[in-house]
Amino acid sequence: MPLSRRSAVSIVVFVLLGVFVGLGYWHQSRKVTPGQAANSPSIDVTSGEDRGPGSLREAIFKATAGTSEVTIALKVPKITLASTLPPLANAGGIRLVADENGTQIDGSNLPGGAVLDVSGANISIEGVQIHNCKETGIVLRAERFKLQTTSIENCDVGIDVAENADQLLLERNHFAKNRVGVRFAASNKNAMVVKNEFSEHRDAGIWAVRSEPDKRGGAISIRDNRFDKERIGILTANVSLIVERNELLDSREAAMQLMGTGAVARGNRISRGGAMGIVVENGQAAVIEDNEFDGLEAYGVMLKSSADTVIRKNRIHNSGYGLAFVLGNQRSPSSAIDNTIIEPKFNGIDVIGDSPILRGNQVMRPRAWPLKVTDYQPEGGGEKVRSTPFLEGNNFSLNAATVAAGDAKPTAGGVVQR
Repeated sequence: MPLSRRSAVSIVVFVLLGVFVGLGYWHQSRKVTPGQAANSPSIDVTSGEDRGPGSLREAIFKATAGTSEVTIALKVPKITLASTLPPLANAGGIRLVADENGTQIDGSNLPGGAVLDVSGANISIEGVQIHNCKETGIVLRAERFKLQTTSIENCDVGIDVAENADQLLLERNHFAKNRVGVRFAASNKNAMVVKNEFSEHRDAGIWAVRSEPDKRGGAISIRDNRFDKERIGILTANVSLIVERNELLDSREAAMQLMGTGAVARGNRISRGGAMGIVVENGQAAVIEDNEFDGLEAYGVMLKSSADTVIRKNRIHNSGYGLAFVLGNQRSPSSAIDNTIIEPKFNGIDVIGDSPILRGNQVMRPRAWPLKVTDYQPEGGGEKVRSTPFLEGNNFSLNAATVAAGDAKPTAGGVVQR
């Protein structure tokens, strides 16, 4: 018996309603909590105790037993640890995510060790606050790690990054009042430190030091960060760093101290502070270019016992001094090219027992000498180290560009001129 037109329309409407209901159920099944991947099982932390049901410890044990990515969702405002947590590791990865109000993990009662031990690949941490740890906030021993919108304060080391921890991203985090904010053991490949805030570290905001040059290739990218009131903002030795577009304010000893090989500092702003802007000491082939320095009590850039370093297109104004070259390698001279130094309180460029290449630099309105060249007399009467800089195309605002003022001699505080 053929269907009437009205019956056919009713059937079509019923089918369409069924389709829409099915799509609704499918959409709900695909929704995930913030920071959680689709189809990723979630384990909620509902207890702030060190152990027991709903604790972070139990969640990590459960996540470690999984074979696919697991999200650990922190649902409590504070977790107080009394003993070391198990390592974070899972074949598919782990996401440790706090809710929008954040969760503080207090490590003050830990006898030692790291608050979080990241020993597996594909781990990410978001929105967590790690405070008051006697040793390390996070020790990182695996690749493909992300840390975002997290704070680490009052620890010995905020994050300790091992040599094998490649492909890491530290983004929009806050590091404060640790001894060291982030410590690198090597030139980790595809490592980025981006848009973080560092403040008031007792030794350095970023510490990247090894005894020998790292020949593995790759460089750590440190860009668009802010460093405030650090003893030393960035300290590196024999670890490849590219330091770009950072702001370093009110450093107590130096905004950057670069030693060994592999350092590039480009496009940074270094302002105020009672000491140096950038110090290159026993450095090799460093590049310092297109940075702005202002309000420093001492030198914008000082090279000590360094070789093949290029200082190019920097702007230094309203500071104590401009540039200094001290006891460099005369067989592999460093260069200062196209730099602008405006109104130094004392000398624009000091050369002490060194023979750099000075080309196309401008020193405007110095209160002392635009260029002062001095031989170095070793303590105890050893052989004098002559200063013979190569000058080409410089623009100094005083008629007398160079003054011979006797020999420079070492003192307890460094090198002074007589």
